[in-house]
Amino acid sequence: MANQEVLLPKMGESIAEATIIRWLKEEGETVELDEPIVEIATDKVDSEVPSPFEGILSKRLFEEGDVVEVGAVICHIGGEAGASQPSTEPVKSKEKPSKEIIETVEQPLQTSQTDDVKSPSLGDKFYSPLVLNIARTEGVSMQSLEQITGTGKNGRVTKRDILAYLENPVTSKAAEKSVKESPAPKAKPKSPAVSLNPGDEIIEMDRMRKLIADHMVMSKHTSPHVTSFVEVDVTNLVNWRNSVKNDFQKREGEKITFTPLFIEAVVKAIKDFPLINISVDGDTIIKRKDINIGMAAALPSGNLIVPVIKNADSKNLLGITREVNDLASRARENKLTPDNISGGTFTITNVGTFGNVMGTPIINQPQVAILAVGAIRKKPAVIETEQGDYIGIRHMMYLSHSYDHRVVDGMLGGTFVRRVADYLESWDVNREV
Repeated sequence: MANQEVLLPKMGESIAEATIIRWLKEEGETVELDEPIVEIATDKVDSEVPSPFEGILSKRLFEEGDVVEVGAVICHIGGEAGASQPSTEPVKSKEKPSKEIIETVEQPLQTSQTDDVKSPSLGDKFYSPLVLNIARTEGVSMQSLEQITGTGKNGRVTKRDILAYLENPVTSKAAEKSVKESPAPKAKPKSPAVSLNPGDEIIEMDRMRKLIADHMVMSKHTSPHVTSFVEVDVTNLVNWRNSVKNDFQKREGEKITFTPLFIEAVVKAIKDFPLINISVDGDTIIKRKDINIGMAAALPSGNLIVPVIKNADSKNLLGITREVNDLASRARENKLTPDNISGGTFTITNVGTFGNVMGTPIINQPQVAILAVGAIRKKPAVIETEQGDYIGIRHMMYLSHSYDHRVVDGMLGGTFVRRVADYLESWDVNREV
C-alpha cells in the first residue's frame, strides 16, 4: 500500500500552528484507525491527533518541540514497515524558488521554539529556518530581511511574505537603500539582572506559564489600558439565585452559579454598545458579528485559561449555564479542545473567587475590553424610597472594566460598564428559569 500523508488538522478558528509535544508511536509501529499518534499543544491546550488511516508509521517528519502549521504533513503511514520514503532534503537553486522547491524545504525546516534564529541587529525579530533558507538562496541580506513586514504570528515573516518581497524588485531595492541611509534602530530594553541569595529556589516556567507571560506583555505593549469602576447593588440577584438554585439543580441537573448571570448582563450591554465587541487591525476596526464571551478560569496548577461561550447572544440563561458548567468541568479535567478557547470577542474574569473586591485586568488580545467582577459582600448602603432614605444591609460588588484606549474612549468604556451594572441591579426577583 502506498504511503498516506497525515496532516495536522484544523483545531479551531484563528489557530494556525501547534507544537509537537510527544510522539505516541515510533517509526515502524502499527497504527490502528483513529488511534492517537501524537500529542500536540496549541495556545494553552494539549490534545491528541488520531490517525486517519491504519497501517505502519513509516516516517515522522517533525521532532518533539517543533512548531507545525495547520495543514502540514506531520508523518507518513504505509502498508508495511520499511517502505521507501520520499526525500525530504532541502533543494537549493540559483533560480527563483518554485512552489515545489519551497514545499520540499518547508517540511524539515518548520519553525520551532528552539530553532528560531535571532536577527543580529534587531533584538526582537525572529526568522524560521525556511525563511532564512530562501533568503540565502536568493541573496537577500539580513538588512533587507528586517524591512519585510511580517504577517505571521507576533509579526513574524512567513514564506508568503518573503516570496512577495522577491516578486517586487523595485520595492526591494528601495528598502535596501532605505536601510543603508536610516540610523540603526534602538535596542530593545533588557530586563534587569536578578541576583540570587542563599536558600533561593529556581523554578523553571512551564510551557503554559511562558505563553501566558508573553501574551500579557504583548497586550500591555499593544493597548493603552484604561480601567473604569462601578459599584453595583446585586441584592435582588443574590436573593433570586438563593431562591431558585436548589429547584434548578433538581430539575436540570445543573448548578446555577453567578457566572451565567454576569454573562447574560454583559451580552445585553454589548447589544446596546456593539463597538465594545471589536478588534483592531492596524488602522482599521473589525466590528464582530458574533458575541463570544470568554470566561477566565484559574487551573489547579495556578495557570490561566479562557474557555469561550460561542454565540452567547443566541442562548437563554439555561443554555449559558449548561455551557459554563461544561467548560468549567473540561478545564478542571484538562479536556478543553483548541476550539473551546478560540474566537472570543469579550472576556469576563471573576477576581471575587479569590476574595478580591476589584482588579485591573489585562485585555485578552485581540479583544479590546475585559470585565472583572469582584467579591459580593454585605455592606451598609443608603436605600432611596418614595418615603425617604434609610440605611440597609445590601449585597454589593465592584465591576472593573479595562479597555483599549486607542479605540474605546472613557465615555464608551464607562457607559458600557454602567449599563452592565444596571442590568444586574434591575434583576427580576420573580423571574422563572
